[in-house]
Amino acid sequence: MPELPEVETVVRDLARLVRGATITGANVFRERNLLTPDAPSFAEAVRGRRILGTRRRAKWIIVELSGGILLLVHLRMTGQLLVLPAAAERDSYIRLSLTLGDGRELRFRDVRAFGRVALVAQRSDGEAASSLDPHSPPLLADHGVEPLEAAFTAGILRSLIARRGTRIKSLLLDQRCIVGIGNIYADEALWRAKIHPLTPASALRPAQTDALHLAIVGVLSEAVAARGSSINDYTAPDGDGEMQERLDVYQRTGEPCHRCGAAIQRSVVGGRGTHVCRTCQRAPRGVGRTVASRAMRGPRWSERVTPETVGATRSERAAARRRSARQGEAA
Repeated sequence: MPELPEVETVVRDLARLVRGATITGANVFRERNLLTPDAPSFAEAVRGRRILGTRRRAKWIIVELSGGILLLVHLRMTGQLLVLPAAAERDSYIRLSLTLGDGRELRFRDVRAFGRVALVAQRSDGEAASSLDPHSPPLLADHGVEPLEAAFTAGILRSLIARRGTRIKSLLLDQRCIVGIGNIYADEALWRAKIHPLTPASALRPAQTDALHLAIVGVLSEAVAARGSSINDYTAPDGDGEMQERLDVYQRTGEPCHRCGAAIQRSVVGGRGTHVCRTCQRAPRGVGRTVASRAMRGPRWSERVTPETVGATRSERAAARRRSARQGEAA
């Protein structure tokens, strides 16, 4: 699933590509992707509106339209936003499209159809409402702090994890706590901070919390600059990202740690594949054996794919080629 850097990249690309354009029509090809309103109301409400700008909240892309209306898009696992000539061929995975006055279309493509689109009013406080009524409750009221804003300090992080016995990785993935961090950058930040993902959040020492804060801000900032990680289905309107070439642990099972040379291992934490260097990231007392036994499980499908694998998708083949290149350089 695209995380903060990938979503931020899409937002910046859209600002460059469609800001100032006028929407002349809309087509909803799969209404189940719409959170609100219904398809006819959606098409009527966006027609004639000008795109004023774009911004991000958590993993939501927010397109600001004239007249106090906001278009929200959550890409989920396979969502993509494409800006193409209206005459370009449309495949069966386009779930929604906006026709622009200059002859282009903004298309929402989603192979697995888990993505969500909402058209809502902007409240007086600037937040997205939960409907086209500007007085309705905020749609994203339960979202936590933004990790790349100045307000996210080491002190704020300490207050968020204080007295929380939750495993630190699970807490990083909790969007009610800190937004925008997913599996990729949780693994990367914990590796940078030398913290094992199973460590209870409340057990972190102040120095560890400071290191984790620096790691979160650092890896997310670097990933934004690199246009995110183009792994599996993610791509932005203006092309792929490059951060996947710089990851230290994610999807590097069996490869040497960039810090100590030990093999990166993969286990499962809270149902999520987790990559860790067991030498650099010491497991909390009493859980080492459990992690070791889980790490014996084989790699997932995407890690076994080679460029010649029958049945692999184009993005999986591309990832396999990048992985082979990294391994060749390491050798």
